[in-house]
Amino acid sequence: MHRRVAALAVPLTAVTLVVSSCASIPEEWRTPAFLRMNDDALDSRLPEVTGDVGEEPEVTFPDIEPPDEEISGVVSKGSGEDALVGADDLVIANVAQYQWTAPGEGEPVEGQSSYESGAPDLIRMDQMPEYITDTLISQPLGSRAVYVFPALSSEEIAQAEAMGQEAPEGASVLVIDMIDRFSQGAVVPGEQTNDGGGDLPTVTQDGRSQPEIEIPDADAPDELEVVPLIEGGGAEVEEGQQIIVQYTGVRWEADEDGNHEVFDSSWNQGGIPFDTTIGGGAVIQGWDEGIVGQNVGDRLMLIVPGDMAYGESEEEAMGAPAGTLVFVVDVLGAFDNAPPPEPEESEEDAEDDGADEEASEGDEGADEEAGESEEDSE
Repeated sequence: MHRRVAALAVPLTAVTLVVSSCASIPEEWRTPAFLRMNDDALDSRLPEVTGDVGEEPEVTFPDIEPPDEEISGVVSKGSGEDALVGADDLVIANVAQYQWTAPGEGEPVEGQSSYESGAPDLIRMDQMPEYITDTLISQPLGSRAVYVFPALSSEEIAQAEAMGQEAPEGASVLVIDMIDRFSQGAVVPGEQTNDGGGDLPTVTQDGRSQPEIEIPDADAPDELEVVPLIEGGGAEVEEGQQIIVQYTGVRWEADEDGNHEVFDSSWNQGGIPFDTTIGGGAVIQGWDEGIVGQNVGDRLMLIVPGDMAYGESEEEAMGAPAGTLVFVVDVLGAFDNAPPPEPEESEEDAEDDGADEEASEGDEGADEEAGESEEDSE
């Protein structure tokens, strides 16, 4: 698998963009106003955020100057007390960013809202800075957190501009709605109704453990085989979505000792769920074709022939496993990806468009003159 570094698709704030290379937020910003997750009181300087969690928030900015220190708090606590966010969770969240520009004034940052894009963010809690996770950990799902980050200093503005980034005006405000979570060791619910067998591998799995895959003494199939072991009742996985899975993979062909050792597995990473875009070439063809069209909640056995796996070139160059591969995949979740940004029109394209319009107008004028001339001759 190709593992990407998971982080917020929406930049947390301009602060993180500028000072990310400096390890952390300056110590003078970390004051008692930075509210911990279990505090009951909220800092009165936080913007008022209304609307249901899971829907685009309405943000009202206080009639004061934006604070010169970082503040945060949970402004709406979810009801899922039995599903508290953990420090190692993969959290599905909607994220929106705003700029607080003056007393009582602020505006959304264009293009920085997962509500606008229709695609939630995947937040790996163990990869996020503490000034974000401290407010989220141990909160129930359905909670809404708000962060305010001070305006950039002149030095930070210069750093941002040197990096080719546009320095924002005023304080940055971030709203995070936590809508789902996937913990270490997550598996799909239900009992296996099929374990394969016969001329196909046999799969056994005990609860939240890595599955055992027994390869039969038979030739591998020539075509992709998709065998549901647990049939989930969730939505159908669509091409281009972000999927979250647990998986294990072994080679059909035994090694020189006669074993079929696991070559790749999310369970070998502590059972941390893996996420990727499906159906677009981010993973092997056997996954793209075998998982698209299946359902969230499925446990699948994928038997992938070599030409739909890594192929000879990657096997030789990268040491990828050769030949037919067998995977057991738990499809934990599937979420829409944000559409790719539309390419900006260059000055040359704009000039060409203008020239085309002028030519078109000229042709129309010539047609009209021709029509008038014909009428005169009649």
